[in-house]
Amino acid sequence: MLALIRLLVVAVFIPLSFLAGFVLCIVRPFHGDNVRVIGSWYSRMSPLFGVKVVLEKDESIVSGEPAVYIANHQNNYDIFFLPTALQTNTVSLGKKSLKWIPFFGQLYWLSGNILIDRSNRKKAMATINKTTEKLKQGGLSLWMFPEGTRSYGRGLLPFKTGAFHTAVNANIPVIPVVMSNTHKSIKLNRWDNGTIYIKMLAPQLLDGSAGAREYADHFHALMKETLVQLDERK
Repeated sequence: MLALIRLLVVAVFIPLSFLAGFVLCIVRPFHGDNVRVIGSWYSRMSPLFGVKVVLEKDESIVSGEPAVYIANHQNNYDIFFLPTALQTNTVSLGKKSLKWIPFFGQLYWLSGNILIDRSNRKKAMATINKTTEKLKQGGLSLWMFPEGTRSYGRGLLPFKTGAFHTAVNANIPVIPVVMSNTHKSIKLNRWDNGTIYIKMLAPQLLDGSAGAREYADHFHALMKETLVQLDERK
């Protein structure tokens, strides 16, 4: 019964959030802070799932200062929990095909997120270069999932290098965002699903002294260690 109630609430919330999101994006299309505002609506839904989200943010992080945020990507619940960590003027990078998903895709695009054509390397690089220029100009941050896909309980998957190329070229820091494991930990018929921890680690400016693959491996090890520490607290 509890699961049914929760699903009904979600079924009502999602179309309403899409409608409100479209209104926001029509008033200020592609605005840098649309993603954070819409994300905040979703993060407020976490109590519906019987979850308490605890955000731990390094004191040196200043919301609104340009950075590349890299986060672990686990499952479909991410959309309700991870937005807790979204900072001012942060957009994400997604594959171009998302644009054609009814309602979600159009809202994703209008809200200011960046779409990349991964099937066309030339177009993909042009998009990355354009994004890098925006980051250099300041006032915008980029949120990326370096695993490139959801892990679904397989642990922290290997990182791709795009986020680190971007951070080096734009000369902005990388900020790791680690969320404790949620795989099979959310039971819709269970009233209390415990605490989910999200930890935002200190910014690290990449000086280009190492290659993108080395940076990817460094941050993977750091985030994997942090993930283990967070899971031990649950």
